Amino acid sequence: MTLRAKAWAWLLDYLYAAFWQVHAFLRPGTPDRYRNGGKRPVLLLPGIYETWQFMRPLAEELHAAGHPVHVATGLGRNRATIPDAARVVTKVLDARDLRDVIVVAHSKGGLIGKYLMMQTDAADRIDSMAAVVAPFSGSSLARYTVLPSLRAFAPTDAMIRLLGEERAVNARITSVYGVFDPHIPGGSMLPGATNVQLEVAGHFRILGDPAVRHAVMTACGD
Repeated sequence: MTLRAKAWAWLLDYLYAAFWQVHAFLRPGTPDRYRNGGKRPVLLLPGIYETWQFMRPLAEELHAAGHPVHVATGLGRNRATIPDAARVVTKVLDARDLRDVIVVAHSKGGLIGKYLMMQTDAADRIDSMAAVVAPFSGSSLARYTVLPSLRAFAPTDAMIRLLGEERAVNARITSVYGVFDPHIPGGSMLPGATNVQLEVAGHFRILGDPAVRHAVMTACGD
């Protein structure tokens, strides 16, 4: 992509993110209405600083296809460490006795999902994961921020390295990403996973792209 095209992608990305943050604030809604359905249950895991409402378009589509969709509202805006976030999600899995779960994740949510798949107390409940633009290898931009919650995405971070070294669960993961991600310059390719690179750009607005949604639905068996 040209520099101009990348700059345009940055702008559109932040406009998309701003729209859905405002939309979530003005129309918070309730996730309970998505919890019925006859197909395999889906668990949504949003990215950092995102509530579950950020993934509402996917929730609507998955629910319309017959999947009961669950969220972990206890994550809030998902600023906790990956192990702490995983404990919150595990409580939801246990409390609702969810099994054969498909995790659908965005960004940091993909790291939480993979960590859960590595833990004995949650691994037997999760069947697979479709992760959209997850920083499985971290982001080289993380070192330029002073916020600990963002610096945790540095490729040298201990948790990022731990997740990268574990490859046994990768075969059950579908990683979906585009040709340019302004927040993850290195991309989201995951060794041993089903990697789906699409001719789209962005980190946030990619969630609204029909091709991305189709890839997620396909990973969920639809």
